[in-house]
Amino acid sequence: MKLLRLRQTSPKGGYSAFLHVVLTAVLPLLIYVLVVIGFVNLAFAMIILSKWRMFAVKARHWLANFRANAVDIFVGFSAIIFISLADGQQSVQLLWVILYTAWLLFIKPQSTPLWIGIQALIAQTASLVAVFLIWNDASETGLTVAVWAVTYLSARHFLSAFDEAMARASAYSWAFFCAALTWLSAHWLLFFKSVSQPALIITVIAYGMAALYYLDHTERLRRGLRRQFVSLMIAAVMFILVFSDWAGDII
Repeated sequence: MKLLRLRQTSPKGGYSAFLHVVLTAVLPLLIYVLVVIGFVNLAFAMIILSKWRMFAVKARHWLANFRANAVDIFVGFSAIIFISLADGQQSVQLLWVILYTAWLLFIKPQSTPLWIGIQALIAQTASLVAVFLIWNDASETGLTVAVWAVTYLSARHFLSAFDEAMARASAYSWAFFCAALTWLSAHWLLFFKSVSQPALIITVIAYGMAALYYLDHTERLRRGLRRQFVSLMIAAVMFILVFSDWAGDII
């Protein structure tokens, strides 16, 4: 039987690569314009439309495609929220546009385990900050569900880089912990400037746990190093709790 080799094309060079970069860089600018003129909902729709490839397959693959693209969607939605909340502060809005452009052009395309982990941590951090900023008056149930979804999908993205056999169970465990912490904290929601206390605690623990997992996976984790990381996480969490304004005022 004669086998036919199919020629594969890749946008790594030439006009296709240039056009890809241009179109990618235009998205943050388009979102900025839509937010400034008051079409915030349309800006959210543009993020979804930019992921049209998720739906260009049979319906049974949509959920898997969404899970694979979730962190990118989270960062895009967060960028829109941050730009919208900085209304009247053009320099701050443009800074978020630049950061989102950097995400699309330099961070998102990376595919090494280290960078995939960084992508997951960035997406989770930005999303948690955004969720608590816009939904701080929502019910405990709403906040808990939102945090569960963000942390679960971010964890799945992180673990996908390491072929973790217990990826689903580990992601569920992490999401359950974060959801439980949110449910408890939502009864007395405190903020450090624009960052909520639960988002800050989850972020500290997430970065510490991610570093420990990465070092262990690459066989560079030593007992002394593990002890240092755990001590730093405990110290950071205690610092956040002790210096929170428990009188209920925003710090």
